[in-house]
Amino acid sequence: MAETPDLTALIAPEAAALGFDLVRVKLFGGKGDLTLQVMAERPDTRQLTIEDCAELSRRISDVLDTLEAEGRDPITDEYRLEVSSPGIDRPLTRLKDFADWTGHEARIVLAAPIEGRKVLTGLLKGVEGDRITIYLPKHGEMEIGFDQVGTAKLVLTDALIAATRPLSIEGVEEEEIEDEALPEGIEDEGHK
Repeated sequence: MAETPDLTALIAPEAAALGFDLVRVKLFGGKGDLTLQVMAERPDTRQLTIEDCAELSRRISDVLDTLEAEGRDPITDEYRLEVSSPGIDRPLTRLKDFADWTGHEARIVLAAPIEGRKVLTGLLKGVEGDRITIYLPKHGEMEIGFDQVGTAKLVLTDALIAATRPLSIEGVEEEEIEDEALPEGIEDEGHK
């Protein structure tokens, strides 16, 4: 299943009330394995803490539980709620994401092929209006419209890791932090 506008409209105000930017709301899976994935970030750090994820999860659960009690549940099957930061190799879902991550590698899957290409992997060069410029090795610069993007995400590179690695977390020096100790979110499996 794809992004769900009705769910996005319900969840966006909850994220905004906490000072978070909503990155993506996606409902996927099938009966018995349905997941409502919510990605959000703090505008200043582009990340969420575990506490942030828990707080947003509670707010979303409260809204969805209220709608269920009123008989207006937007998700009628059992599902798991997953709230997280977008992670390092994050999805690029908004035009501003492409501008914010200019200078980093991205993989863009187009909604329809352009010049015989369906997948573009290269360096984001910038955004002008609703047009995205990407540099493709062996091809050069290519400009596409935001409306031509099916899905997109950053490619994990050393430069991206360096740009997103926190300098310290609650007084812990960077060298004391192991990559596995940096959680990206929490899951809440108690729905329906």
